[in-house]
Amino acid sequence: MGVEFNEIPDWVCWIAQDKDGTWWGYQVEPNLSHQSWYENEVGRCVRLGKQAQNPHWLATLKRLK
Repeated sequence: MGVEFNEIPDWVCWIAQDKDGTWWGYQVEPNLSHQSWYENEVGRCVRLGKQAQNPHWLATLKRLK
């Protein structure tokens, strides 16, 4: 993926990038909307950083653990 973050909280199990380039960490697998990912109502999320817009943002969802 080529992305490194300084700190990812221990509770983050998923990461994904939105269409605008913002990276998020999620406790539970996120849901998909037309331009972003969003937290499942049973989990937490945290903003991890931002990069340039990515035309392939839909392929960035990754399970960490």
